[in-house]
Amino acid sequence: MNPSTIPSAKAPLVQAPARLRAWVRGSEVALVLLAAVTGCVGGLAVAGMSGASQLLREWLYRLPAGQRLSSLSDLPAAGLMGLPFLAPALGGAVLGLLLLISTRGRGKNKRAVVDPIEANALHGGRMSLRGSLDVAAQNVVSNGCGASVGLEAGYTQIAAGIASRLGIAFEMRRSDLRTLVGCGSAAAIAAAFGSPLTGAFYAFELIIGTYTIATLAPVVVAALCGSLVMRALAPQPAFVDVGALALAKTAAVDAGDTLPCLALGLVCAGLAVLLMRGVTLVERGFRASRLPAPLRPILGGLCVGALALATTPQVLSAGHGALHIYLAPEATAGLGALAGLVVAKAAASAMSIGSGFRGGLFFASLFLGALVGRLFAGLGPMVWPGFEAFGLAPVGYAVVGMSAFAVAIVGGPLTMTFLALEMTGSFPVTGLVLASVIASSLTVRKTFGYSFATWRFHLRGETIRSAHDVGWMRNLTVGRMMRKDLRPVPLDTPMATFLRAHPLGSPSRVVVVDEHDRYAGIVLVPEAHARAAENGGEVPHLADVVRYPTSFLLADMTVKQAAAAFDQAESETLAVLDDTHSRKVIGLLTESHTLKRYSEELDRQRRAMLGEAA
Repeated sequence: MNPSTIPSAKAPLVQAPARLRAWVRGSEVALVLLAAVTGCVGGLAVAGMSGASQLLREWLYRLPAGQRLSSLSDLPAAGLMGLPFLAPALGGAVLGLLLLISTRGRGKNKRAVVDPIEANALHGGRMSLRGSLDVAAQNVVSNGCGASVGLEAGYTQIAAGIASRLGIAFEMRRSDLRTLVGCGSAAAIAAAFGSPLTGAFYAFELIIGTYTIATLAPVVVAALCGSLVMRALAPQPAFVDVGALALAKTAAVDAGDTLPCLALGLVCAGLAVLLMRGVTLVERGFRASRLPAPLRPILGGLCVGALALATTPQVLSAGHGALHIYLAPEATAGLGALAGLVVAKAAASAMSIGSGFRGGLFFASLFLGALVGRLFAGLGPMVWPGFEAFGLAPVGYAVVGMSAFAVAIVGGPLTMTFLALEMTGSFPVTGLVLASVIASSLTVRKTFGYSFATWRFHLRGETIRSAHDVGWMRNLTVGRMMRKDLRPVPLDTPMATFLRAHPLGSPSRVVVVDEHDRYAGIVLVPEAHARAAENGGEVPHLADVVRYPTSFLLADMTVKQAAAAFDQAESETLAVLDDTHSRKVIGLLTESHTLKRYSEELDRQRRAMLGEAA
């Protein structure tokens, strides 16, 4: 990988004092304290973004203070000069302007902003703070104008970006910087949902990619701090509080209720895959229209606004207000209305993200899952004899469906399980949620293979399936491992001269080049001496003993690609060229040294995962 493409590869603009840097790098207590600071800052960022988005919705739609847009039954006539359905299009215009400004600011590179998962998987936790601020601002505009996107992507982006910049200022080790990025994300999710355990396991499963004793304390502390700061700034509940008594009917839930929950998990998995495919299809449609990227959100906003006007405002924005409605025990929506809202919300989300609005499907997946759970509870007695004997109430199925749908979109089985636990306080229902989540997650993994985030990476050509650190493998390139102290021999060198210059016992492999100084192959010295002895006085030409003329390595190849090249060439040594056109030799690499360096890096990664000292 070219170092210029790595975020924040240059020296940090702000650097902590040397003594403080040494303390942070050498002390676990210091890392925990830094995680606490990260958590507090993450909580502040979430509160700021949430407040800004709500103010924007109140201004555009003329809402009373604190009123949720998606809780309305009809669009307010007073909103946006009497045409409130145009608000998403107006937001799309502002977003297009922000996209132009941010793209111009990035210059010729125009590189996509790295998110926390990609940063930890490929770049050792390095993120651009400026890019993260751009994403956060675009997310606030997108959500605030009513586009069907959540703020969670922006929350984690800005909190992780701040954490990354903080870690770079302290010149933290790669593993510690990745942990700190996880701390920022944990704080953001914990603050967003008022759920510290959910935030912590979001970081373990989705951002860091693994759970270790070494990461437990800083991540949990950051999640707690983020949640406490948000609670202090916004005393109202951050999410939904569902009483455990409303989840079951008169009888308590038992192991028999696992069966319908498994079935619900499979249903949610199938619908979630359709949604992810739908977003991709809509995005391809907008690209095929050849409409300039900054103008696509305007068209997408018109579509979303028209859909809200034709159906219900509950399809707008993330859906917090609507989720409160459908998780209430007294909710009485008909099955037709529920099915129609599922289709409308999915369509609004696909149009919003496909047209370029910034945000994710985290909260939309929770809302859709709750609707699917309610729909499942209503349809169950019609198609499943004896369904009424199961103990879960419709609200219980909504909670189960919410977690099962979200895990299919976002990933993180334990994250969604703990979200249900912290929301309901019911361990029996949480056990059913876990069963449904496992069924949904396993189905998506085996049939589709991606969460929404990793599916987007796949569409961009990246092979990232989790935040597990594979960036070190890309950074361990042939150019870093090769020997540079070699002197190629011209191909027209007389054999006798070559043999005198390279007697038996000297380096056994010599690189040869043609008259244009281009790579021509490798000569095995023992083989050249043997061929000369076999010919009894007739000395063969050097070209007669050249091997591997078409097998070589390039400096930017990774260690994995190099190992595959050695296997294909069946050679223990290969020359390294600058490129395939000039074919200039710049180094030499052996298979044994490649495997040794690979083994050393694997061992270092293993020690980092176990929390052992480097």
